[in-house]
Amino acid sequence: MPQSHGTRRRPAGGRRSRPVPPPRAAADEYGSSGGGPYDPSDSHGGPPPPPEKKRRVRRVLTSNVTITVVAIAALGTAVTVVDLGGLAGDDTKPPKAAAAGLSTNDMLAKLTSASDMDAVAADAIAHAKERAYKLHQAELKRLKEKAKRDAAARAKLKAQQERERLAKMNPSAAQNKQYGRKMNALKGWDRCWPSLLTLWNHESGWNERAENPSSGAYGIPQALPGSKLASAGADWRTSSPTQIAWGLGYIKARYKDPCGAWSWWQAHNWY
Repeated sequence: MPQSHGTRRRPAGGRRSRPVPPPRAAADEYGSSGGGPYDPSDSHGGPPPPPEKKRRVRRVLTSNVTITVVAIAALGTAVTVVDLGGLAGDDTKPPKAAAAGLSTNDMLAKLTSASDMDAVAADAIAHAKERAYKLHQAELKRLKEKAKRDAAARAKLKAQQERERLAKMNPSAAQNKQYGRKMNALKGWDRCWPSLLTLWNHESGWNERAENPSSGAYGIPQALPGSKLASAGADWRTSSPTQIAWGLGYIKARYKDPCGAWSWWQAHNWY
């Protein structure tokens, strides 16, 4: 029977044969087969390769040298951060090792590393400490005694100043001065009255009961000892005329008149 148009004879076995494409070469780094540059018309090609600049960056970043350098830099940064954190921390707190405490082995290691002190050196240190303590105690004692002396001296001075103030406020001073002026004139020393007035102002303030606690001098003329006034009268303790009489007799015997007595007092602060 003649074959009709449009039909083909099947090969033996009943299966239609298909053309086998040529073997495809493995894709190179450019993503195309055959080892040549990328061809957009290639029906087997994948996405277009990255530009040349990106390929170079990728090769640098993936190289072993680059990875090593980056790792070293990261380690250095971590150490720096730790050190800076330690510097910025609270220095009032003890170090971590001290806060955690030393182990028995650590303490034994410290004891072993520290050599025993020589007995002579230890004695020298002890004696130095003893001397320092004794000197300190002696200084404290000296300062305390000085404070007591100063306080006593201040109290004595204050008492003396108070006595002098009271002597000047003596209510009988004005009357005593009147006695003194009259009796001085009777001696023939009227011209020396200013000297006698000033002299006994300094000595007693014209107070018949004035007494010097340190020397024992007593009365208006400050007889020393006060009992010497008894030669002028038994009432020497309270009688201003008796004291004035004794004082004028003393001045005549030693200085001739009150003018001479006052001149001496000005040079020596006593008469």
